[in-house]
Amino acid sequence: MTLEERLLADMKEAMKAREEGKTRLSVIRMVRAALKNAEIARGHKLSEPEVIEVLAHEVKERQDSIPEFARGGRQDLVAKLEEEIRILKEYLPAQLSEEEIRNLARETIAKVGAAGPRDLGKVMAALIPQTKGRADGRLVNQIVRELLSE
Repeated sequence: MTLEERLLADMKEAMKAREEGKTRLSVIRMVRAALKNAEIARGHKLSEPEVIEVLAHEVKERQDSIPEFARGGRQDLVAKLEEEIRILKEYLPAQLSEEEIRNLARETIAKVGAAGPRDLGKVMAALIPQTKGRADGRLVNQIVRELLSE
């Protein structure tokens, strides 16, 4: 079952659940709309990696908004966003641990023959496709910078 099929099935289930499924239903509808918009923008049916990319983008948008709402004292919105993130993460592949990212980064640094911080671009270009949707890009970048400056 593809992610899009799973989203559709879960949407139907959430509709049947009525009140308990309201948040889940709204999140799934929003994701399906984002996927449709991405399809229109790209001009073709999205592949599974592209669907994961859109989902990861939606999670990242919400994670970036949480500190702003917290600063503004809007705990109600923070809680809502955290719930949406929890629902979205159910559809993403398992996230890599920091140690797994470090190991992948070390392998990639060795593979591309990176010698120092100047080679950050080469390493990131090779590493990002391996971590897409499974790790936060900022964390990957931070780890690669640490490893290259050693």
